[in-house]
Amino acid sequence: MTQIAVLPGDGIGPEVTAAAVRVLDAAHPGLTFVEARVGAHAIATAGEPLPADTVRICSESKAILFGAVGGPGHDHLPLAERPEAAILGLRKHFGLYANVRPARVFAGMETRSPLRRELVDGMDLVFVRELTGGLYFGEKSITHEHGHEVARDVLVYVDDEIERVVRFAFALARTRRKRLTSVDKNNVLISSQLWRRVAIDVAHEFPDVTLEHMLVDNAAMQLVRDPRAFDVIVTENMFGDILSDEAAMITGTIGTAASAALGGASDGHSFGLYEPISGTAPDIAGQNVANPIGAILSAALLARFSLGDEAAAAAIERAVAQTLVAGPRTRDLDGAAGASTSDVADAIVARVSAVAV
Repeated sequence: MTQIAVLPGDGIGPEVTAAAVRVLDAAHPGLTFVEARVGAHAIATAGEPLPADTVRICSESKAILFGAVGGPGHDHLPLAERPEAAILGLRKHFGLYANVRPARVFAGMETRSPLRRELVDGMDLVFVRELTGGLYFGEKSITHEHGHEVARDVLVYVDDEIERVVRFAFALARTRRKRLTSVDKNNVLISSQLWRRVAIDVAHEFPDVTLEHMLVDNAAMQLVRDPRAFDVIVTENMFGDILSDEAAMITGTIGTAASAALGGASDGHSFGLYEPISGTAPDIAGQNVANPIGAILSAALLARFSLGDEAAAAAIERAVAQTLVAGPRTRDLDGAAGASTSDVADAIVARVSAVAV
């Protein structure tokens, strides 16, 4: 049987991950789910955020379904010992270089966007962010020079790091509307000049996909001006981190935002880590009120990219869309009258199961 590693983590992670497991099991029966410790929970029980037994369970699995890590009480620790180090460690260990972040405005959610409805109605784009290189992984230092503290973060990209993520994005665009926007800062950064040259070279392999280049500051503006103009956006680590969060806010809620961190091709056979982006939300943890849809849509990505089961992925996404229209919805979407986490999960499971029957 195919094994999925389940890393619930901290805060609302266990609640939303449990909902995602139920939905994925309904859409793709026969999976085996094995839980493992991660984050603050792992620090409390094993003394480190990413224990060796968790890495082993993940190594034995087809994919990782991840909840959230973090919480109060760890800010005094070095970064490598904080709960958040677990996610960085997993990305590095498994070479998860491509971060896929869909940004879609579902029917019934248009009025929640900070933009006018006519700008976001039908918005459906995907970010592909390079995840293991760039400024976040470069050499870092603080030195004392001439009576001043000097901080350095080194931005390094190797051509093959760029090539593999751009090729992944082209392949993904080929399955959608065949438009790829490569975002860089070519007019200032040497690393972006390399990025653009590599993107142009890879484009020759995908003559059916239209490639355009956009400077990052312009991309930030165009996302606000006309987000529906984008299909797939590929960019480096820091730019993707910032722009994908902007896109998530344009959709009106991070409660429906899903993500995948992948280490292979976009053809349904990648090992990956799948997680919602909503964080631990410690203020509502344990209350059964958290929105599980981001985690559930992450499970849909797992079905698509790691299980190669497009039918299951589509069934989950369809059930989510139906639930957002007809309800029930959690209180972040429906106010004080909102339903519980488990009520929303029940509704989505029922709709997925009805399709399967």
